[in-house]
Amino acid sequence: MFTGFTSGMPLFLILHLVPAWLRLEGVDLATIGLFSLAGMPYVWKFLWAPAMDRYVPPFLGRRRGWMLMTQVALLVSIGVLGMLEPAASMTLVASLVTLIAFFSATQDIALDAFRREILPDSELGIGNAVHVSAYRVSVLVPGSLSLVLAGILPWETVFWITAAFMGVGMVMTLVVREPDSEIPAPAGLRRTILDPFADYLGRRGWRNLLLILSFMVLYKLGDNMATALSTPFYLDLGFDTTEIGLVAKHAALWPSIFGGLLGGLIMVKTGINRALWLFGVVQLVSILGFAVLASQGPLLWLLALVIAFEYLGVGLGTAAFLAFMFRETNKAFAASQIALLTALAALPRTFANASTGFIVESVGWVDFFLLCTLMAVPGMLLLYWVAPWSAEPEENS
Repeated sequence: MFTGFTSGMPLFLILHLVPAWLRLEGVDLATIGLFSLAGMPYVWKFLWAPAMDRYVPPFLGRRRGWMLMTQVALLVSIGVLGMLEPAASMTLVASLVTLIAFFSATQDIALDAFRREILPDSELGIGNAVHVSAYRVSVLVPGSLSLVLAGILPWETVFWITAAFMGVGMVMTLVVREPDSEIPAPAGLRRTILDPFADYLGRRGWRNLLLILSFMVLYKLGDNMATALSTPFYLDLGFDTTEIGLVAKHAALWPSIFGGLLGGLIMVKTGINRALWLFGVVQLVSILGFAVLASQGPLLWLLALVIAFEYLGVGLGTAAFLAFMFRETNKAFAASQIALLTALAALPRTFANASTGFIVESVGWVDFFLLCTLMAVPGMLLLYWVAPWSAEPEENS
């Protein structure tokens, strides 16, 4: 539960609180969209993930040492961010948001490896389900509480209050014990950097590897694009920050949690492959709800309904997508391989989303969401090769 909360909070700050802050400070949509590029550390984190397997901090151990260092860095950097003025120091704001993303991505590497080591194979499913549920709950801080507080407190105070929630992860890190791992820290350049990728290539081959990597990028592309500018979209429709904090964010949270748990139960019966097909269709259809909302205007009940359906699809799709990623890894190289796959999954959120502001300003919100629906199709087509309906691969060692 605590690994999920402390992992999700910094990311949702970047996705929800920072765009709202910038928009209310008068920053244009195109610039806000470009802030998605600040998430590049989530894409490139596999480059330094092997080093976190290799080097052990001088305190708390290999996993907990890295966890605590990144959590302290996140607390300080998030608090300092609110002390800046976007209009006067946009470059500094963008640099600090990128640094927050770097600390967050690095924390995720340590948390994923920690979770993989403490969970036996028989508990990976339920463990990841709990992690993802708590991950979703963390959006209540930057996506709800912070927005409500922004209506009554200065931004500097709001950001320091938000930063203080990193204390949840810090306390968890200090209380738990280091995993009793039987896998030694790798030694030498080849063991540290090359072996995890050589292992994956050896098991999959070049053709399947390219198909799987393409699938990792494309499966949630349309869904990620549709929600990239969700908070500015709600503001542009005419909703205020209190309505967004109390209605929109809760309508997203609970269906996504329910969808994740429901998806886990469905996968027990259908398997991961069929779940990817079924949940992908739900994801695709749910994007159209935003087009309906954009055409109807600021109707609070419609906002809640559309967001609830969209995030039900998000919860379902994420459950199957995460299960697919973990199934692809070899336990001996889980930290580096999970970092690679999750980095690829972050590509749409970083690069494609950077163009969303320009697209919206060119075609409008309705046509933008129709385009997002079309962008979800290629990932579905790749399921024919990477996750056939009638086949489930053997479990990896």
